[in-house]
Amino acid sequence: MSVRVEHIGDAELWLGDCREVLPTISDRSIDFIFTDPPYGHNNNDGDLIHRREAALGCPPCGDDPPLGRPIANDGPEANELARWFFGEANRLLSSGGCCCCCCCGGGGPDPQFARWSLWLDEALGFKQMVVWDKGPMGMGWHYRRSYETVLVGQKRGGACRWYDTSDAVENVIRPGKIRKIIPGKEQHPTAKDPNLALHFVRLHSQPGDLVLDPFMGAGSTMVAALNSRRRFVGIELDPQWFGRSCELAAEISRRNSFLDEPAIKTEQPALNFALGAAE
Repeated sequence: MSVRVEHIGDAELWLGDCREVLPTISDRSIDFIFTDPPYGHNNNDGDLIHRREAALGCPPCGDDPPLGRPIANDGPEANELARWFFGEANRLLSSGGCCCCCCCGGGGPDPQFARWSLWLDEALGFKQMVVWDKGPMGMGWHYRRSYETVLVGQKRGGACRWYDTSDAVENVIRPGKIRKIIPGKEQHPTAKDPNLALHFVRLHSQPGDLVLDPFMGAGSTMVAALNSRRRFVGIELDPQWFGRSCELAAEISRRNSFLDEPAIKTEQPALNFALGAAE
C-alpha cells in the first residue's frame, strides 16, 4: 500500500504498514515503545464481541447478518507479526529503553502470552509481565476474562530507564485505576484508555523523549505521549483511525501551543472566568 506521513506538532504520524515504515527509522533512535498489536483472535469478526454489538444495535451497518468490525492482521498472522516487531524494537530502542506490549490474558486454548513472552526475551530481554485487572466482568464463560497483560521488555546493555522514585509500583494495575472501555460503533474495536499507556510512559520516559507506537489504532498512546510532553511516532494501517489520530494530534498541538505562550503582563489582576479567584 502507499505510505503517507503527517507532521503535526510533536507527532509524526504514518499511514501504512509498520513492516514498511519501521525499517526506515534509524537504529537506537527511539526512547520508549508502548503498543497494542493485534492478538490474532479475529476480534469483532463473528466472535462474542461481534454478536454483542449486533444485539445492542451498534454494528457498522444494517446488513443481515450484521457485519463485524475486524482489524487487520488479527488472525494467525498476528504471531509472525509480533515476533518480527520484537526484533525491530531491539534495533530501534536506545540503550536501556523499554518496549511495553499489550497482550491477552492467560486463557487457553492457545497460551499466546507465554509464547510472546519468550519471543520478547529472545529479541530484547524479558523484564516483567504486568497484569491490568480491568475489574468484573469479562467476556467468556469458564474463567471469564477480566484482565489483560502488558509484557515489558528491556533492551540489553544498559540500565533500565526508570523514572519512578516511590518504590511502590506493583506489577498489577488494580481495578478502578484505569477504566475499561466497552467500545461503541464510533470507537476503535479494541480501544484502550490513554491512561494505560500513560502509566508506562511516565515510568520509562521523560518529557522530550521519543515514544513509538507501530500499531497506533485510534491514538491512545499518542494522546498519552503528547499530553505528557513527549514526542511521538505512530503508524496505523487503517485510514479511518489514522484520520482520527491526526485530528486528535492537531487538537493537542493547538492546546499545548496555547499553554506554552508566555503570560501577558498587565497592571491589573486578570479577570477570572470559572478558573479560580484572581490573586
